[in-house]
Amino acid sequence: MAVGQVAVVTGASSGIGQAIARALAARGAAVVINYRESAAAAAATVADIRSAGGQAGAIQADVSVPAQVANLVRQTWAEFGRIDVWVNNAGADILTGDAPQQPELERLTRLWQVDVQGTFLCCRAVAPVMQAQGAGLILNMAWDHVQNGMAGVEAELYATAKGAIWAFSKSLARSLAPAVRVNVLAPGWVRTKFGTQMCPESARCVAEGTPMQRWGTPDDVAAAAVYLASPEAAFITGQTLAVNGGVVMF
Repeated sequence: MAVGQVAVVTGASSGIGQAIARALAARGAAVVINYRESAAAAAATVADIRSAGGQAGAIQADVSVPAQVANLVRQTWAEFGRIDVWVNNAGADILTGDAPQQPELERLTRLWQVDVQGTFLCCRAVAPVMQAQGAGLILNMAWDHVQNGMAGVEAELYATAKGAIWAFSKSLARSLAPAVRVNVLAPGWVRTKFGTQMCPESARCVAEGTPMQRWGTPDDVAAAAVYLASPEAAFITGQTLAVNGGVVMF
């Protein structure tokens, strides 16, 4: 990131999105914290960034709703006059709380609305802004097991959504080049809410089955995002970076 650049991170009030927002802000970007319902958590993230000397603000928007996505872009542009980095991190939770007990189709529909449609709508809304200013990075979120697969209903549902994002991003990268770069982050086993609620034995098995012998952290993913947003990655587009300790090797 360069000082003075503007980044939008969707679903940034907690977890990986929050870590990415903080990391971009720490490197000089003005960061927009997008959230859907967690206003207090978003405000706390903004306060943390500002207390560390960074620049941040929060904007509410449900990324699955076209009008709200358009407003998110419009508000960001009105406040900052440009958008250099857009991270499509917002995603539906089908793994914690009562979500696993919901019907499969209901979970798939929610994943499709938030993860796939949300990513698509945000890309469509922000791409013209980036093209007009002559540069920009769109960073989409997939999943490392999209390539090799994983057994289980939740994995099947997740792969359906994240596989669509992966494929879409490759075509979008060709459509928007050379002015706008489009890349994908594919996290693996990362200690977010789901990971912290896993039983100790299963959590241990995950670590032992990872070549790096540990779980990933949101900060690991954030570091990869910072790299892809940096000038050092200026010749990288249409690529997927797995942040997974080597569990799946592309």
